[in-house]
Parts: sequence; C-alpha cells; structure tokens
Amino acid sequence: MNSAAARMVVSKAGAATRKILLVAAAREIHVHGFQAASLSRILAETGVTKGALYHHFSSKQILGYAVVDECYAPALREHWIDPLADAGCDAVQILIEIIRGTAHGLTREDVLLGCPVNNLAQEMSPVDEDFRLRIETLFNEWRMATGAALRRAQQHGAIAPGIDVQASAAFIVASLEGCIGMAKNGQSKETLLMCGEGLISYLQSLNNQSEC
Repeated sequence: MNSAAARMVVSKAGAATRKILLVAAAREIHVHGFQAASLSRILAETGVTKGALYHHFSSKQILGYAVVDECYAPALREHWIDPLADAGCDAVQILIEIIRGTAHGLTREDVLLGCPVNNLAQEMSPVDEDFRLRIETLFNEWRMATGAALRRAQQHGAIAPGIDVQASAAFIVASLEGCIGMAKNGQSKETLLMCGEGLISYLQSLNNQSEC
C-alpha cells in the first residue's frame, strides 16, 4: 500500500471513530443532560480510548457543540424543515401530517426524554453562550423555514392575506416544543397527542376558504 492509500485508510478510520463518538455522545446527552453526561460512559460504550476521544474533540464542551451541529441539527432539519422545502398551497396539510406522524410514532422513552434540542436550550442557554447561539440559530432556521412555507401557501391563496405568517411560524415552533416539554414533564403521551390536536386545530384555522 502506498503512502497516499495508507493516509486515506487512516483518514476513513478516523472519520468512523469520530462518528461513533458523536452518536454515543448524542445519546448520552439526551438521556442525562450535558452537564451530567459522562465521558467515561461514552468511552465504555464505544470502546474508544480517551486519547482518541481527545484527538477528535479537545474538550467535553467541544464534543457537545459538535453533537448539536452534527447530530441534533441535521435530525431536526430532516424531520421538520426539509419536508417544507417544496411546500406550496399544501404547506398547512404537510405540517399537520408531520405533527400527527411524529406524535403517533413516539415511543414512551421518546416522551420521557423529550426533545434533545429543547432540553439543551433549557439546561445550557443560561450558562453557555456558544450553546445558546447554536440552538437559537437552529430555532431561527426552523421558524424561518416554517414561515416561508406558510408565505408560499398564502401567495397561492391557501392562507388568508391578513395573517402574519412569520408570527404564526413562531407560534407553531414554540407550541411544538411546549407540547413535547409538557408531555415529558407529565410522562404522558396522551398529553402530547391532545396538545398536538390543539395545534392542528389552529393550523386548520389558517386555511382560506378559496381554492389554491
């Protein structure tokens, strides 16, 4: 094997190790919170050495930031943002389908653990500015994407022209996180379903009577 090929093998192995650490850390933080998350548990789960961990992440804080950027953010985008990218007059219906599908698909463990992004917002935003900025950037992206989808629906005539779609988007995102937080605290999927149906009723109220 020549030196270039050897470097490529080492690079791929390093990327794989980094990914393994990120996945384990994302789970650890979701279950225990960032401050109580244990690097020792992450290493025990992955079988990675402490030296290898610090090769990829110079501190627990840097590992936490990477979890937000590379695990939580892509998952949120895939589930809540990307499906709205091509939405037109059907934006409200797409949102309703996502909400219902999400609520019914959650396991009891999902309800008990809550939203990892909102958990971190509650725990870390008051004490760590880098966490706060990362999470606010993500929430803002979610709000803006939702507002843009609603605006396109409004332009198609599916939403009444007098509705402030950006304010509606902020309310929708806040309601979704609030529903998940309330269900987590109550340890109740039924609470989540009830809250979700209330939000769906609001979304349905946005629909204009005219055809789009």
